[in-house]
Amino acid sequence: MRYIPLNLQFFAGEKTEKATPKKRQDSRKKGQLAKSQDVNTAIILFAVFLFLFFAGGMFEDRIKKIVAAPLKDYIHRPVTIDTFMIVFTEILGQAAWIVLPIMGVAAAGGIIGNYVQVGFLVSSDPLKPQLSKIDPIKGFKRIFSARALVELIKSILKISLIGLTTFAVLWFSIEHVLALSLKTAETAMLTIGKLTVQMGLYASALLLLLSVLDYFYQKYDFEKNIRMSKQDLKDEYKNTEGDPLIKSKIKQRQREMAMKRMMSEIPNADVVITNPTHYAIVLTYKDGESDAPIVVAKGVDFIAQKIKLIAKENDVIAVENRPLARALFSQAEIGDPIPEDFFKAVAEILAYVYRIKNKV
Repeated sequence: MRYIPLNLQFFAGEKTEKATPKKRQDSRKKGQLAKSQDVNTAIILFAVFLFLFFAGGMFEDRIKKIVAAPLKDYIHRPVTIDTFMIVFTEILGQAAWIVLPIMGVAAAGGIIGNYVQVGFLVSSDPLKPQLSKIDPIKGFKRIFSARALVELIKSILKISLIGLTTFAVLWFSIEHVLALSLKTAETAMLTIGKLTVQMGLYASALLLLLSVLDYFYQKYDFEKNIRMSKQDLKDEYKNTEGDPLIKSKIKQRQREMAMKRMMSEIPNADVVITNPTHYAIVLTYKDGESDAPIVVAKGVDFIAQKIKLIAKENDVIAVENRPLARALFSQAEIGDPIPEDFFKAVAEILAYVYRIKNKV
């Protein structure tokens, strides 16, 4: 058994090579991709607050009805199950007209966020239970890993950005905020709504910028995690292409079978055109079956000598023509008719052979 130094064994298993297309495809099928959840969250928040910025006025009347209806229309009615169901149904209907469009925009934002990052993908593998996720040792390692540190920094940045954005919006609108106590409830609610939407838009825009940086980090981390060792590359090649030793044996067997078929055609051939020592081209011509002579066998050196030996044993005439033998060997394949450029030269040789065999 050959001894491999320990340091070489270590480096052989070190994952230093980029992932192959097959490795990437397998990871994609398992739902393992470079993806930032922060991108989805930022796009959803930005889409929702942008929708409220342009369409928030449509919900004003419905919000008033939700608040006013129980106080104005039903406050004097007796408290019964029927009255409660009427009030509940009306409030639920008004709330649905507010919530459903917002939920639709949020869903669309989530779909867009996923599609921008990974395209169209449906995979059930991430939903499968994995015992490794509840392994306390691996969980402890995850807590004190580089990824955990990055997530902590991200959380601090997000909290800081949202806090600064909220403070900035309130600071630049301090006059409106201080005047809220002097305004009517309706006007105060409108002012609070506008300030809230402004905070949401600015904060989500900043989070979107932060999420882009997080996406590049996730991509880097993903590329690092799917790296392969040299041994992994060898194993993948064996699994996809087959063991090189087995493939070489199969090719050798195929060559042997092709050689046997080629040699079996020689006894029925019409002529062998030789170099005379290096090349041998075997031709056959059957009138009415083909328009030109067919190359049934060819070879160089040892195979050429074997072809000539079999031809001699089966009384197949060999004709020496060095230029023609070389040209036919390079331009005509086994099983194909000879090129048109050689018709005249080959016809003269076949006529010579037929005269010898008393066929003409």
